[in-house]
Amino acid sequence: MNKKQYIAYYRVSTKKQKKSGLGLTAQKAIVEHYANADKAEIVKEFVEAESGKNIENRVILKQAINYCLDYNCTLIVAKLDRLSRDVEHIFQIKKKLGDLFKSCDLPTTDSLTLSIFAGLAQRERELISIRTKAALKAKKAQGVMLGNPHHLTNEARKLGVESIKRKAEMNVNNTRAMRLIVRCKNAQMSLADIANELNQHGFTTSRGKQFHKTTVMRLYERSCSI
Repeated sequence: MNKKQYIAYYRVSTKKQKKSGLGLTAQKAIVEHYANADKAEIVKEFVEAESGKNIENRVILKQAINYCLDYNCTLIVAKLDRLSRDVEHIFQIKKKLGDLFKSCDLPTTDSLTLSIFAGLAQRERELISIRTKAALKAKKAQGVMLGNPHHLTNEARKLGVESIKRKAEMNVNNTRAMRLIVRCKNAQMSLADIANELNQHGFTTSRGKQFHKTTVMRLYERSCSI
């Protein structure tokens, strides 16, 4: 009697996880344990690094499904959410494969059981999205710069360049102001008098404000540390 033949599909959320094996080792262990208990043979493995919400670009999953259909093998996943976190997507796959589908966390793959577990997987995806947005919002509130610079729009890049230019101009302004401050300090002028001197000559702080004793002191201390 020939052994059942399984095609294992493993999904990790990022390419970094795929490289490090994070999550992949556990999935393989679960699938292999299930296959051994079922006296089945894992004839091929497909590994994909893609988020659970991205159902349009799952090239490896499509390859795994087509392989199962071509060679009459059963697609097996460690957990349903590794296949997908979208209810409609899961049922589309089930419709294509029919009985050629197993998920190690499901007692059966009948429509009722599948709909319950698929709903839970989709809800978890929604919760992940909520938690991620909340975490990013908290990071942004802390002043952390978010986003990949390679993904910036042309308008965002233009604004970034303009901001850099403004900061550079302010750095030049600060350098000239520091020189004047040092000269005034050497002349035994008070901080208040130095601030007045800077304001009269049109100098402003990095925020475009007039100088006061505290801002003069900060620039003077910075000039001493250079």
